[in-house]
Amino acid sequence: MADSEPAWDLYRSFLEVLHTGSLSAAARSLRLTQPTVGRHIAALEQRLGGRALFTRHRSGLLPTEMAIQLRPYAESISAAAGALLRAASAQEAVISGAVRISASEVIGAEVLPPLLRDFRERHPGVVVELSLSNQSADLLRRDADIAVRMVRPTQKALVAKRVGRTVVGLHATRAYVEAHGVPGGIADLESHPLIGFDRAPSILRPLNLPPALLRGRFAFRCDSDLGQLAAIRAGFGIGMCQYGVALDPPLVPILPGELRLEMEMWVVMHEVLRTTTRVKLMFDHLIAGLTRYAATSVPPDNDDRRPARR
Repeated sequence: MADSEPAWDLYRSFLEVLHTGSLSAAARSLRLTQPTVGRHIAALEQRLGGRALFTRHRSGLLPTEMAIQLRPYAESISAAAGALLRAASAQEAVISGAVRISASEVIGAEVLPPLLRDFRERHPGVVVELSLSNQSADLLRRDADIAVRMVRPTQKALVAKRVGRTVVGLHATRAYVEAHGVPGGIADLESHPLIGFDRAPSILRPLNLPPALLRGRFAFRCDSDLGQLAAIRAGFGIGMCQYGVALDPPLVPILPGELRLEMEMWVVMHEVLRTTTRVKLMFDHLIAGLTRYAATSVPPDNDDRRPARR
């Protein structure tokens, strides 16, 4: 027997000729040419010391005693090769690793958790890292894999998808409204405790806010959006909140026709990550989920009856 071990393609052609009884039928099954299959059989015979594997007969090729003895070993090799390919395919199907997401405080704490839960149920091998900040993460420096932004991205080398817009307006609890009434206009806000910022966030600076919504009028000041939201939900007074977030638990919109701030929502990732399966799956998942959220984050048609978000 030759020193070198025969390659798998020689055994594969050998088995197919055994099964079909001819070179031409084996070639069609393997999508090879008949001469190629013939060369494989000749090469295998040479590697096995020159002993013939088939004899010609008018009904086709008949296996020799050597071929019959080799058949179970060749079939074992074939089974092992198939198992190897299945194992490799299974490994490709298992999505694992970490995905780091950057989002604003409210989106990250109020909107993303249910979406991330659903993603985890589908892909339990993925670890989620969530960074909450109202400052945009630098995706070019890989501060995050994916970012949810409230402004249109301008950097090159980014893949960005606009999912809609979210509207921010004044809200209060129903208990507060029942106890203190609903302001009839902007001027009436002066008689209510207002919840707002300590240092004006950059997103508000270009806006011409009415005097009633400037820092000096706030009875509760906090630079954390989550802190402001907690104060609104506690019934401290009236404050700004995204309409989608105000659905659950339900808050009452205040003067929705007079004061509103609209912000676009974008899901962004670095273009080099579009071929990383776990990141691309998360990117598409967030686009779908945040598109649904954006559809809910608009002022209601009826101020007094608002369905809870499900």
